[in-house]
Amino acid sequence: MTEPTIPADLAPLGDGNPGPAVVKAVIPAAGLGTRFLPATKATPKEMLPVVDRPAIQYVVEEAVRAGLGDVLMITGRGKRSLEDHFDRAWELEAALEAKGDKDRLEQVRESADLADIHYTRQGDPRGLGHAVLCAAHHVGDDDPFAVLLGDDLIDERDELLTRMIGVQRQTRASVVALMEVDPTQVHLYGCAAVEATGVDDVLRVTGMVEKPDPKDAPSNLAVIGRYVLHPRVFEVLKDTKPGRGNEIQLTDALQTLAADPGTEGGGVYGVVFKGRRYDTGDRLDYLKAVVRLASERDDLGPELRAFLREFVAGLPAE
Repeated sequence: MTEPTIPADLAPLGDGNPGPAVVKAVIPAAGLGTRFLPATKATPKEMLPVVDRPAIQYVVEEAVRAGLGDVLMITGRGKRSLEDHFDRAWELEAALEAKGDKDRLEQVRESADLADIHYTRQGDPRGLGHAVLCAAHHVGDDDPFAVLLGDDLIDERDELLTRMIGVQRQTRASVVALMEVDPTQVHLYGCAAVEATGVDDVLRVTGMVEKPDPKDAPSNLAVIGRYVLHPRVFEVLKDTKPGRGNEIQLTDALQTLAADPGTEGGGVYGVVFKGRRYDTGDRLDYLKAVVRLASERDDLGPELRAFLREFVAGLPAE
């Protein structure tokens, strides 16, 4: 694979000596999915379908498009179907082949051939920071890596992760994805205090607060589910005490790094994302994501859009 070049507009962020390539992705997938009960009583939330693919497949595909072919999933009890989905299904493939159903056969095989996928379990549900720490042995001490949360789907037309990787290599720091939200919604996210850098969509993060009260929030820039992290984060996470919710918060570890710029692996930058993001961790936003993505497809879109127009026209006035 040809190593991607760093965009010229990122030159103000570094000294011209980019850091190592990012080739590994970590996907935490050990959550219980309580917001989707009872559907998630026996089915992992990551396996809920978004049109005709499970949400987790969109995330893996995004990682692969950004050049991350080595994927580690952090799983837990009851998540075996994740492994089965990305494995070969010989009986199903044989049945489809016997029927001559080449299209569905190709779709079934696609998920097994996406990437080199590994799995490890998070034995105790101790927060996102602990889940990331579970990846330390696989990632190692020397190379940066990406973290992709399965609740956030980024439209494939928006290359957020590629941009973040470029910023990480140029700064050799950690990088988070930031998105403007309504100030009344900041209590649902980690929130960043920032300052300008000289690159329009890149900010220096000077502080982070996990789910602040709106009156205490340093900005309306929320941290969404994409990170490209320097491996020093593992060292910090080992010493991070449980915080909000009695969990080890990744935000707290990043706050420590943000307060230590200029040192090896210190500092945090944010890439401001203004593209298309689908939050599948919320029931209403999940439904919106399914409708939006299905309505844009060539095979489903025309009929679905016609149905939606007719359905909406028939709704009673509010």
